[in-house]
Amino acid sequence: MKGKKRTWVVLALIFAGGLLHSASVKGVKLIPPYNSLDLLNTKNVPPITVDHSKIKALQKPFATGPDVTKACLQCHSQAAKQVMHTYHWTWLTKDKDGHYRGKGFFINNFCISILSNEPRCTSCHAGYGWKDKNFDFKNENNVDCLVCHDQTGKYKKFPAGAGHPVYKPKVFLGKKWLPPDLSYIAQHVGLPGRRNCGACHFYGGGGDNVKHGDLSSDLLNPTKDIDVHMDAKGLNFSCTKCHTTHQHMVAGRYYERSAGIEHRLALPKPTKNMLGCENCHGTRPHKIRILNNHTTKVACQTCHIPYFAKKRKTNLWWDWSTAGKFDAQGHKIHKHDSEGYPTYKTEKGTLVWARMVKPIYMWYNGNFEYGYIGEKIDSLWIEVNMGDSVVKAVYINKPLGSPKDPNSKIYPFKAHFSKQPYDPVQNILVVPHLFGPKGSGAFWADFDWKKAIETGMKYAGLPWSGKYGFIKTVQFYTISHQVSPKEKALKCADCHVKNGRLAYVQGIYMPGRDRFKLIEILGWLAVFATLVGVVIHGGIRLFSKRGE
Repeated sequence: MKGKKRTWVVLALIFAGGLLHSASVKGVKLIPPYNSLDLLNTKNVPPITVDHSKIKALQKPFATGPDVTKACLQCHSQAAKQVMHTYHWTWLTKDKDGHYRGKGFFINNFCISILSNEPRCTSCHAGYGWKDKNFDFKNENNVDCLVCHDQTGKYKKFPAGAGHPVYKPKVFLGKKWLPPDLSYIAQHVGLPGRRNCGACHFYGGGGDNVKHGDLSSDLLNPTKDIDVHMDAKGLNFSCTKCHTTHQHMVAGRYYERSAGIEHRLALPKPTKNMLGCENCHGTRPHKIRILNNHTTKVACQTCHIPYFAKKRKTNLWWDWSTAGKFDAQGHKIHKHDSEGYPTYKTEKGTLVWARMVKPIYMWYNGNFEYGYIGEKIDSLWIEVNMGDSVVKAVYINKPLGSPKDPNSKIYPFKAHFSKQPYDPVQNILVVPHLFGPKGSGAFWADFDWKKAIETGMKYAGLPWSGKYGFIKTVQFYTISHQVSPKEKALKCADCHVKNGRLAYVQGIYMPGRDRFKLIEILGWLAVFATLVGVVIHGGIRLFSKRGE
């Protein structure tokens, strides 16, 4: 048989054999010869690789949090070293020019400054014992493992102060706080979840959703309308799905850099900074081309977060100048609205809250400019266009960006206003001592602004003239959470109208909002030319018919 014929015969036999084999097994249930079938069910796969309840080092009572950390470090020997290089530990960063930035270098317009108020502020620090300037940042046993890894929901760091849980029963604000079972909690740890992150980030500023507006306990078990990504019955994203972590460094916006650095499609190979919407959705996520054309200058959040504080109210105005008042009997005054939100407190002054808040919109390249402690406020004034009014205030921070900056986009922000103490002679914002026992000069105990400011400024090492007044300030927060379903995103008419969402955003021409005389003249000329053409064409047709 010749070679070519032999090849065709072999191929024909292989094909025929395949047909016979498929016919013989058709309808026959093939069973693997191994007893591994039940492993195809992944419902009972444990979420962690270590069952900590079986570790002997944790099967004993612990007197303090640092005692738990010592036990953790017996196995996780490098964990504390990693944590101690993160912003969650230092609360401090250094920019490319060598300037230090962080909570200790800036004033805010909520509780103003951590300086002299550490025991209260550091209730949310990832460590134990930061009560003053002498805190040992290099002691690994001071790292708090439980605050990020507790899976029981029973670990609380407040109200003991300085980052510790209560170790003895304590009554605070009429509520009895009991010591947590540190041994049980240490045996039930796992990867950080929403409750771990939210224990601090949901309650910044002294209460639920007070500070950011888009971060609240509503994200613990949200519906799709609250957040399409964290929808408990949908995508069910955890915080770390976007805030990816490498050696305990959590991706996010820090003082010296923006959050979503890499605005490009990064999947399926994740990077350390996965916070840009484009990292998952790409730069052209829409089916409609004209919408994709917007993405070069309009941030995804601008259209897809039309409102924040959707369920729980957020604080928009905090007037410290009214604090310190008592009723006729000498009792503290606490007033609340119909929903229980405080509108006045002797400790804090007048407070204004709102729900379903429209963001304000500004050009933003991912970076802020900050006012430092002790910096003269002369150059820190800003006019904030709120849409229906323009408010002049001293800025605590200011979004950087412009329409000419290729890295800038129009972003949504929460603007938080406050009236806080300042030195009218030195012309600087002051650091008041707020938290402490009676007789310490703390305002929340002695209610004497002069003593509180004198104590706080001395602690901060800043000059004070001995005089004080109150001045309006503003602090901006980017809005990136509480993403709405696409059906509830902004529509064209929300912006492309005279008094739309972006009515006061300058530097761009927006059809429907702006008048451009040359374009209008050309447009009307085109309309007129079209009309003339139609009349001439119709006339020609009419007369030509008559001539037939």
